[in-house]
Amino acid sequence: MSTTLRADHVLAHVAGEHVLLADGEVVVEGQRIVFVGPRGAGPAAVETIELGPSLLVPGFIDLDALTDIDHTLLDSWQSPELGLGLQWSRDYAEHRRRAVFDAEERAFIREYGFIQLLRHGVTTAMPIASEVHSDWAETYQDAVAMAETAEGLGLRVYLGPSYRSGVNVVDDDGTRSLYWNEKLGIEGFEDAARFLRWAAERDSDLVRGALLPCRIETLSEDLLRRTAALAAESGVLVRLHALQGLLERDLVLARFGAPPISVLERTGLLGPNLLIPHGIYVDSHPRVDADTDDDVAMLASAGVAIVHCPLTSARHSSALDSFERYRAAGVTLCLGTDSYPPDLVRGIDTGVTVAKILAHRADAATYADYLSAATLGGATALGRPDLGRLEAGATADLVAFHLGDPLDGVLDDPVRTLCMNSTARAATFSMIGGRIVMRDSRIPGVDLAAVAERAQALFDRMRAAYAERDYLGRATEDLFPPSFPRVG
Repeated sequence: MSTTLRADHVLAHVAGEHVLLADGEVVVEGQRIVFVGPRGAGPAAVETIELGPSLLVPGFIDLDALTDIDHTLLDSWQSPELGLGLQWSRDYAEHRRRAVFDAEERAFIREYGFIQLLRHGVTTAMPIASEVHSDWAETYQDAVAMAETAEGLGLRVYLGPSYRSGVNVVDDDGTRSLYWNEKLGIEGFEDAARFLRWAAERDSDLVRGALLPCRIETLSEDLLRRTAALAAESGVLVRLHALQGLLERDLVLARFGAPPISVLERTGLLGPNLLIPHGIYVDSHPRVDADTDDDVAMLASAGVAIVHCPLTSARHSSALDSFERYRAAGVTLCLGTDSYPPDLVRGIDTGVTVAKILAHRADAATYADYLSAATLGGATALGRPDLGRLEAGATADLVAFHLGDPLDGVLDDPVRTLCMNSTARAATFSMIGGRIVMRDSRIPGVDLAAVAERAQALFDRMRAAYAERDYLGRATEDLFPPSFPRVG
């Protein structure tokens, strides 16, 4: 089967860089792109799809891809006092922890997340979901269910069950610490290893195994070393949240006697197969009290990829300092969503805007830089030169964003117009590996209204469960007060 896709604007890849092609076409045969060029110049195809006033781009690669319902509505605006109530209390961790959702409900939540990713123009995802609502972390069965769901929808994923040997808790006096259970950590690691074997036997390009341990401060040194050894043996990627916060840095310094990046190095994780979401609090950051300025150079030298999540970071009062500096040092920069909405267009606009503020310069980062991070940067991090670009020989992962909505205003440069005036909800067409997975903004077989209705009911239960974990035992209404007083 061959298909020609035509659009007013095509982000083609020529001589190693993205270029804008006016009134262009992309011809796909099977799973591969065979031609990118002017309208009518490609080989004849069985089907021609006219996308009209759209920007046709490589599919977005989201390497911290939210596959949860929505936690940022609940945890990104509290005062420090209320924020403590959203963590597990030590008593809950030791004696009362439970899974808020059963296995079938967890599978639906992941499906809901995958649908949202597709609807927002993501074609390759490395999923993440909150462990707050689990009884510890994810299981082998959770990962298998995710893989099967992704294959059914046609979404490309790199995944594995999360695991950890500790969890952030709040003690009775309101201080933060960690509760450790190494037995559960080893069991989770063994589940992750089992899933790698399952994925390898599956031999599907849509599903590839990866090691996805939780946050660095929640892993023992033994578990870090086991992860590094298994990654080296199997050749898979590791994604580990690190350099994410000041509390993380303090906890790691207290436990390991060294800052996070040194712990990564000594446990064998600091290398080209490591992806670090956030990567913000390095020694050069203004809020880090360090006598060195070596971390960014170490990340670049080791070939580590930083998964920049600008929208989520901004919502939690932090920012990469700076995109320009990391990029100039040679660090691979890719993008993630990490929270709802899984909208990399909004993330790109937020990232560019914050970069301008930090540098006090309008040209501190460009929309081209960030769109390249969402495509080429993600492909580099995954070791997939066939992804992230529209050129002959590349895998046919493509997304079209409609630019004809009058509410988006006038059209100038199509990339800037999309990123400044629109959102990823403008995605109308998506193809992954040559398979059309969304057309006219609809995903085959998905009743979005019904999915949203069930997600709301599960969200309400998820919200209510915070109260049983609060170290002060406050009611849900006290933990989540409305923006304005409710009357009537």
